[in-house]
Amino acid sequence: MRIGLEIISLGLIFWLEGIFPLFQGRKHRLRHAFPNLGIGLLNGLVISLGFAAVTLKIIETAEHHSWGLLRQFHGAPWIEGIIAFLLFDLWMYVWHRANHRVPFLWRFHRTHHSDLELDSTSALRFHTGEIILSSLLRLIIIPFIGMQFIHLFIYELFLQPVIIFHHSNVALPEKLDRIFRAVIVTPNMHRVHHSQVRDETDSNYSSIFSFWDRIARSFRRRKDTRTLVYGLPYLQEKDWQSLWGMLRTPFANVQKKVAG
Repeated sequence: MRIGLEIISLGLIFWLEGIFPLFQGRKHRLRHAFPNLGIGLLNGLVISLGFAAVTLKIIETAEHHSWGLLRQFHGAPWIEGIIAFLLFDLWMYVWHRANHRVPFLWRFHRTHHSDLELDSTSALRFHTGEIILSSLLRLIIIPFIGMQFIHLFIYELFLQPVIIFHHSNVALPEKLDRIFRAVIVTPNMHRVHHSQVRDETDSNYSSIFSFWDRIARSFRRRKDTRTLVYGLPYLQEKDWQSLWGMLRTPFANVQKKVAG
């Protein structure tokens, strides 16, 4: 179900990008999409083969031993579900921010930021090393929160469509974008995060709920997102946009020149 929803969301938004694009004149959309889809497929295999069964076992073990914050309070199941959703989304904010602050983590995360043409497929463009590190930490965070399988399932059911949406090149009217971003991360909000300007790159870290950035004072906006320049100044060459280039990005000795 989750994978099916992800495929439908990606297909629908990729189609809408072709009809209502913010940045127009992109003639090689499929050429841009294939490397992103390739690394997304690789990451999906790593998670399925390396972490799915282990994550389920961790959840079962935590439930058997009554581990986790949620198991210290006996609330209604729906209340526990909401708290689990919020706490995990908060963790996603903290993890994303750490990827920008910790040099070792940034080496992997910069693969995501090296995309020169942000679109829906950019939501899949994460280095496999980052996915492995994130998945390993989840094995600690999930039992610490006390999440049940249904909590994690529902969170991920929402997560990927929202991420695909806010990475998209769909020209969503600013008035509508502003209404949505009162609650969730929107395209105009997340586009700022992919700016070459350092102060903008280091902002808007939220995954689903936008209010974490407001609470942590890391929210930034730009009046006209059409003036944004995507990517990283030191990873502009065509080689870095290929699947092989993305995979070797963390290990490249490149000069870190950042605008702003």
